[in-house]
Amino acid sequence: MGLGRTALSTTLAISLAACGGGGGGGSAPPIGGTPTPTPTPTSTACAVSQQQQFAFDAINEWYLFPDLIATNVNRANFTTVQAYMDALTAPARAAGKDDFFNFATSIAEENALINSGSNAGFGIRLGYDTVNNRVFVLEAYETAPAFPAGIDRGTELLAIGTSSSNLQSVSSLMASGGPQAVSNALGPSTAGTTRVLQFRTAGGVTNERSITKADYSLDPVSDRYGALILNDGGKRVGYINLRTFIVSDASNQLRTAFANFRSQGVTEVILDLRYNSGGLVVVAETLGDLLGRTREGQVFSNTVWRASKASRNSTRNFLSEPNSIAPTKLAIIGTTSTASASELVSNSMLAYLRPNMALIGTNTSGKPVGQSAFDVAACDLRLRVVTFKTDNAAGQGEYFNGLADPNANPPFFTNTCRANDDVLKPLGDPTEASIATALDFLAGRSCTAISGGTQRTAQSVGAGRQLLQPEAPSAAQHQIPGLF
Repeated sequence: MGLGRTALSTTLAISLAACGGGGGGGSAPPIGGTPTPTPTPTSTACAVSQQQQFAFDAINEWYLFPDLIATNVNRANFTTVQAYMDALTAPARAAGKDDFFNFATSIAEENALINSGSNAGFGIRLGYDTVNNRVFVLEAYETAPAFPAGIDRGTELLAIGTSSSNLQSVSSLMASGGPQAVSNALGPSTAGTTRVLQFRTAGGVTNERSITKADYSLDPVSDRYGALILNDGGKRVGYINLRTFIVSDASNQLRTAFANFRSQGVTEVILDLRYNSGGLVVVAETLGDLLGRTREGQVFSNTVWRASKASRNSTRNFLSEPNSIAPTKLAIIGTTSTASASELVSNSMLAYLRPNMALIGTNTSGKPVGQSAFDVAACDLRLRVVTFKTDNAAGQGEYFNGLADPNANPPFFTNTCRANDDVLKPLGDPTEASIATALDFLAGRSCTAISGGTQRTAQSVGAGRQLLQPEAPSAAQHQIPGLF
């Protein structure tokens, strides 16, 4: 959930998640328990002050860092639940342990996303060049409106309007109001919203299209490039591009992909998690199982709660998966948008494959914690509150400065390779910079190590580029930052 998500999202209160959020009802998938918040919300608790009280009660009882909750916050000074939650958790943020990981969202919207990938929009993820303020499409979802209109990875947005006669250039929007001005111009995330977009494809062709946002199901593993077998000098290398852990069907899609890997004798794998800010812990555990053949019964991860909830601490062992493989080498493609569940899988596998694993790209986000979901059903309100952290079988966790933290002792990854995110080449392309570098590592070829690992932001995707995230994200945007 991130995230978020929203990977340890990335849910609890009622369920556990490892989202990238930062950004109950029994309907949220359980991942470690279903506690009932205290007090139980009433059906009339929808005034902002009542929702704020509910947030205080959830944080006060369940927040992972009870000694880092602000005690001098007057809820009357805040007009939203989100702002109040941010104020309560400010001390943990100052201590570098909570980068706006707690958030308020819609129960209905998040459940729809989890259950079927359902959301509304153009179906694109956007990033912007922080040097030149140019906005690019990082990926496009095949069943959404933008993709059939000719918009795909590498497309640059040039202008946005409600009609051809009132187009505003992206450069002017960025100059006048920054990323939020672009987000505002793109309109709300509701089906039926129409915008005229002028754009230049990766091939250099400029087009103008009127595109209407629609409901669609987000596919966590693309049919185009989500699961491939790459040929590297005659060697078969498995490639997985997992967009998010938040859609529950990701588990079955991963099983299908690994069945092919197993049948083809694949033992070296690239996990491309460059934009994956987390999701459901249960999906992360499934991915671990698929990478854990011969490790059944050994520790995948340890979940640790605050001292007053220590009875909930648990160990999750690798489980048997018929389609699992026993990788001999593993390359993780990451950026500082790689968070939560993505980091959970990476850290858990490091306990077993460290000498034969590498982080490719840049440092990761640094989110070794997960959220639980606390719901007020009558108000369609879900609070995602940080309630637990995870360690691997070697007892390593606390990677708040990312998995390439240069000051970690011992280091998390002993092998890292710096690489760019080449948006002008398709994901899954062996010549794309990060994938090519991952293949170099797997083949034993040299690379340049990642350095300067402490720089991270919740929406950063690499050097000079950040995900374009609105100030008030939808449920889907909490879990999949940059989604429009």
